[in-house]
Amino acid sequence: MSCILALDVGTKTIGVARARGAMAFPVTTLRRKSVRSDTEQLYQLCRKNKATAVVVGLPYELDGAEGRSARLARQIGVALGARTGLPIHYQDERYSTVEASRKLTEQGLSSRQQRSVIDQAAAAVILQDWLDAQAAPT
Repeated sequence: MSCILALDVGTKTIGVARARGAMAFPVTTLRRKSVRSDTEQLYQLCRKNKATAVVVGLPYELDGAEGRSARLARQIGVALGARTGLPIHYQDERYSTVEASRKLTEQGLSSRQQRSVIDQAAAAVILQDWLDAQAAPT
């Protein structure tokens, strides 16, 4: 069974989730250092998980434009694709953190308790949205 990783790229952290089959699960949160260092850490995660593809969340602006954050996420995606040779897919993630926070709140976590896992939970939302879109009939 293939493993797909998803990334929620922020300015300070990168949330990582994975899916084997049709369900996404949070994995870890990486501290950002530099594109080169981040790419190497992500490369190691791809190898460890035997990833077959990576989904990168793109935080579009509300008007659909790609702002600074989306350009940063795309930069990581391009660098990781070059390093791994894996297919890189991009997924609109405008509301992933809001959705992740809602789900964590439903599980009883306070906003303070959510801080350490919110990015990986957002990555899981991004990945689940992507998986659901792939499974939807066209």
